Amino acid sequence: MTDPDSTYNAGASVPPRVPIEEYAVIGDTETAALISRAGSLDWLCIPRFDSPSCFSALLGTPEHGRWLIGPVDEARSTRAYRGSSCILETVHETDTGRVRVTDLMPLGDGRADIVRVVEGLEGEVEMQHEWIVRFTYGKVRPWVSHHPGHERDDEVIVAIAGPDMLLLRGQRLPVASDGHHRDQWTVRAGDRVQFSLSWFASWKEVPPPLDIPSRIEATYQKSADWAARCTYDGPYRDAVVRSLLILRLLTDTRRGGIVAAATTSLPEDFGGERNWDYRYCWLRDASLTLEALLAVGYVGATKLWRDWLVRALAGDPEDMQIMYAVDGGRELPERELAHLPGYADSRPVRVGNGAVDQKQTDVLGEVMIALENARGQGLKETSQSWAVQRALVEDLVKHWDEPDNGLWEIRGPLRHFTHSRVMVWAAFDRAIRAVEQHGYEGPVDRWREVRDAVRQEILDKGFDRAKNTFTQHYDTTEVDASLLLIPLVGFLPADDPRVRGTVAAVENDLMRDGLLLRYRTESGVDGLSGDEHPFLACSFWLVAAYAVTGELEKARELMDRLVGLANDVGLLAEEYDPKEQRMVGNYPQAFSHLTLINAAVHLAQAEAAARAGADDDR
Repeated sequence: MTDPDSTYNAGASVPPRVPIEEYAVIGDTETAALISRAGSLDWLCIPRFDSPSCFSALLGTPEHGRWLIGPVDEARSTRAYRGSSCILETVHETDTGRVRVTDLMPLGDGRADIVRVVEGLEGEVEMQHEWIVRFTYGKVRPWVSHHPGHERDDEVIVAIAGPDMLLLRGQRLPVASDGHHRDQWTVRAGDRVQFSLSWFASWKEVPPPLDIPSRIEATYQKSADWAARCTYDGPYRDAVVRSLLILRLLTDTRRGGIVAAATTSLPEDFGGERNWDYRYCWLRDASLTLEALLAVGYVGATKLWRDWLVRALAGDPEDMQIMYAVDGGRELPERELAHLPGYADSRPVRVGNGAVDQKQTDVLGEVMIALENARGQGLKETSQSWAVQRALVEDLVKHWDEPDNGLWEIRGPLRHFTHSRVMVWAAFDRAIRAVEQHGYEGPVDRWREVRDAVRQEILDKGFDRAKNTFTQHYDTTEVDASLLLIPLVGFLPADDPRVRGTVAAVENDLMRDGLLLRYRTESGVDGLSGDEHPFLACSFWLVAAYAVTGELEKARELMDRLVGLANDVGLLAEEYDPKEQRMVGNYPQAFSHLTLINAAVHLAQAEAAARAGADDDR
């Protein structure tokens, strides 16, 4: 873990380069907010993950919007989530006293609210409150005024711009000054000051205030009950449960979509152009999330997403996209926000994602694996859900051998990526299982014929016999971390010499400071300038590959290191810079957390099998 006891001067303006790992996340399973250790809420898109942000200091400066509640003087600040929940509790200790700030987004009431509670614990602490609202990604300054509020309110502050309204309630409200609202007051032991922020459509009536103590308790209980359903009881269980809670937070439980991360444009290369918007639903990432949830007992989540999938894919199978909006919408045009300087001066800041139009042949394989796993745990297909899957597989029969952009959304030339071909094989393999093992109808003989042809092509064109390794694509000898999935999806058994050779080649070619790159960017395959850092999901794949190939000591050693990279509240970004010891990329990243879960499960299974084998030998 990174040091949880860093010291900050919360009285100063929050710098635009607060380390990514110094943020915690809160959410209500429809959107999420990032809050720094100093108490500055620097990122919030509301009411949905993919809505424009109203606090955007994460990608700019405080002038682009933030909500700060923290001590005026230098403080020693520690924080933790309350039990198995995403209720964040931060304790600030100054020379004069201690204060606790509790932050959360209440669950289960269909509203979009943030609650912040300040409690004096010892002595007295001078606190400050700054509220700067800027709608449309920090660009639009709203009309802000005092308002009588609801009939149960004394007075509230309202910020309006177009369709959006934010309403701030509190026992003491900040005072307006040149587009900012600020306050400063002394909190003494025993004091409790509550604030809440509510979003609602600007043409609607002001909603009633929350009963904050009961909403905190209900949110905690709802989270704890959900986490208690986890069936995993192996090593790293605390990290697994926290990762499950993050995956739940990134799942829109009203609509069913699962976003890849809560943020956009946190860079893969500081100061460079590798900045992408991850606030959308990739079919691949969502499928892999479901695999992780299914592995530890969460079948119900699969039905929610399966039904979302059927709605999103409704229409011609040839129109299937690799990603969608959280409600299944298809239009995600990529554009640049020139008014934002970007995190660590990394430009452009992008919203939307141009990869939506890419061809990624692997996607259906991940979808079919997740749905087959769900069928294996008792989830019944509806006539429509199976019809959609069958139509997609039939369409794949016609196009499976075409080049694509691959798993990593390569913006260079289309290639015959080996991983894509392996996942094509998996798509046909799982469709065949649906017919043969679960009784659904489909042209299984044709699917089997194509599956076998795909397998033979991969072995002929995607394998370098001289080096005893599979290759990134058919026209290179380079390797790619995605090749580690070959044994994990069942394409070849883990003890096959070709699998062992591939694991060794990936380890030798892509390891940097003990962590794994996706691929070598200097090969030029991705068509982008700059470099990137080790990709955490790839290192978790290596843990799983070590586990299934019997390298248990190496698996445990790498897993220990990876779990230790999480910040003090258990969060992981997309990448990690081992030289500077900092997180890199969008955050928190579903891909990192779901692969943590799967790595833990694979390791636990392998260690149990090894123990059983040792007992049999006695």
